[in-house]
Amino acid sequence: MQTSFRILSGTARPLTLAALSLAIVGALVAPSNADASAFQLKENSAKAMGRAYAGSATAGGDVSVVVNNPAAMSDLKGTYLQADVTAINFSTKFSGTATDVMGRPIEGGNGGDGGTTLPVPALFFATQVSDRMHLGFGFSVPFGFQTEYDRNWKGRYGAVKSKFQSLDATLSASFDVTDNFSLGASVIAQKTSAELTSAINYNAVGLSIQQGIPAAAAATAAKQIAPLIAQVQAAVAAGAMSQAQASAQIAAIQAQAQQMATAAATAGAANVAAATPPGGDGFARIKGDDWAYGWQLGGYWKLSPNDKLALNYRSKISHTLEGTGNFTTTAGYDALLANPQLAASIPPFQHTTGTADFTTPAVASASYWHQAERFGLGIDLAWTKWSAFQDLTVNYGNSQPSTTEHYNWRNTWYASVGGDYNVNDKLTVRAGVAVDSTPTYLATRSARVPDSTRKLATVGLSYQASDNFEINASYAHIFVNNAHVDTIDSTGNRLAGNFEDYGNLLGVSATYKF
Repeated sequence: MQTSFRILSGTARPLTLAALSLAIVGALVAPSNADASAFQLKENSAKAMGRAYAGSATAGGDVSVVVNNPAAMSDLKGTYLQADVTAINFSTKFSGTATDVMGRPIEGGNGGDGGTTLPVPALFFATQVSDRMHLGFGFSVPFGFQTEYDRNWKGRYGAVKSKFQSLDATLSASFDVTDNFSLGASVIAQKTSAELTSAINYNAVGLSIQQGIPAAAAATAAKQIAPLIAQVQAAVAAGAMSQAQASAQIAAIQAQAQQMATAAATAGAANVAAATPPGGDGFARIKGDDWAYGWQLGGYWKLSPNDKLALNYRSKISHTLEGTGNFTTTAGYDALLANPQLAASIPPFQHTTGTADFTTPAVASASYWHQAERFGLGIDLAWTKWSAFQDLTVNYGNSQPSTTEHYNWRNTWYASVGGDYNVNDKLTVRAGVAVDSTPTYLATRSARVPDSTRKLATVGLSYQASDNFEINASYAHIFVNNAHVDTIDSTGNRLAGNFEDYGNLLGVSATYKF
């Protein structure tokens, strides 16, 4: 049954409000695993992937430098067009337990394989407009991922489907300051979008309603007996009744009222329990998106005829994501809403809007390459400022006060070593290894982000089909440490266990020089 959610102010319904708050927060941001730490993607060059992205800006002959370090366009003599696509196959499987706020096991399986296989495209164009000036344009996907668990799995109240992506359009320019040093800069337009689904535990919401019923029944009884007590006190004041008689009569009135309140609370709680049994789930589907803009600066040094070094800084990009949410309810929950005695304290789940400020992180990188006669060796080091993702505040399109979720992510490092070997004038083979740390830890890890430190092993090759045309293919396997989780969501559901993750990447590209 489809309905909408209008959030009412007040403190009598914190768990219900928290359920919506958490859904909106996750939907607007939907942070999830990817093949790099958190939801960062490096897959914009099949050629660089073959050496685990070592020498990503310095190995030469790779037009992806348009988005990775614009200063390195200095090496691209002429006009180039390059198209890349990488298939990301990611697997994540959960094993563990789930309990509700009462400590009862939550029914359901382990969610199946929450991973998926998705293509990540990239397109680059670079041209030399003068002896010292280069211009370039790139389309890439620097952040993104998708996971989807079985809809009835035991962790469904925390996550079912998560889809997140940032699409970048990058305009770059470089200038050769000297024969051995160049500078580059880029302007980045970024479209970030998210979709999130999860189940809503109406049984937990019903339990919160039951907890408030005794106090409400007692308050009603106190209000009803107030006139009777006032009459007794007036009789004492008029001398028609002694204080002892009045005290006894007031005690009798209060005892009777207490019995009536207890009976009413018991009956009310039973009705609520019947209307919201365990497993009585609703469903939430949230979407949000935004355009925002950033920049990057790069430097490129030819240290010697055989050695090159590049440094690059990519700015953070600050978004205000705008989202909408749609929700389904159960017949029992709708029946509670129809009760005039409860309706005032139970907000109905209803379509609403929300906004959240979210920042894709800044990245600083260094790339080194040494080229011998037939063999090249590269090293890359990158730092991602995930500490920018500390708190997420959601502002609603109705009267609900803003809510904040805490993430407290840590900055991460990516380090890789890799090389090329020129078998002959046509064929080049390459390989590399890398380590990529995670911004999450046990206190901040959840089913939405079952992330852990990763290690990559890669191989690749290039074939120079003609003087103007080159094709590349690479494969990478990602080994992921077990991601331990122990989280409690806004309605008291606890998920504890391990996620076993791994990934496979297959990238191909073609480069044409005009």
